Amino acid sequence: MSHGSLSLPARLCLLAWDTGTAEVSGAAQLPPLVRAGALTELAQRGLLTDEDGIATPVDLDTDTGDPVLDGLLELVRESLPHRWRTWVTLRARITLDAVREQLTADGCLRAEKRRVLGVFPTVEYVLDRPAVVESLRAQTRTVLLGPVPVAEVSERDAALAALAAASGLLSGGEYPPGRLEELTERGGAAAPVLRTVVREVRTTRVAASVAH
Repeated sequence: MSHGSLSLPARLCLLAWDTGTAEVSGAAQLPPLVRAGALTELAQRGLLTDEDGIATPVDLDTDTGDPVLDGLLELVRESLPHRWRTWVTLRARITLDAVREQLTADGCLRAEKRRVLGVFPTVEYVLDRPAVVESLRAQTRTVLLGPVPVAEVSERDAALAALAAASGLLSGGEYPPGRLEELTERGGAAAPVLRTVVREVRTTRVAASVAH
């Protein structure tokens, strides 16, 4: 399976996997990161717009055909108005769970049912296609480091790189001066949204590091 067909939140979820240890990096900040990706993609698709900092649905009858994105869009439509930064964390686990189920159906993850203390049922996810993650990681690092001009990077790839960098998922080189800012602005009409959610992802990352 190519990662080209994957949504932005799905790509962010996969990037969190460490293929060396087969574990998820930064598990505590994964729900807001994945939610930030979903918000950004909905904004890029023109289904959510920014009105004085409020995430606002544009059309009550339009959807994406992607169950993860449509689930979040429905949640925003049915809820009281909230700012983008609020939506990054508000009930963010719902979006992460939906992404994991989607990736399991696509064959990227495998769900294993277990019982905590032999009593409480739970589901653990195992990475089944590390090659997809490695390819995605290499492509995203190339976007961050260059040499491809930012103007030639797609809006989705630019958003992925900006969010991945903000969350600390990628390492292995210093970014060219101003590169992250340019990638964020490459978000097109969704650039104001991307700026906001990138800041919030950084905030949750710092909070998680302090907590540990």
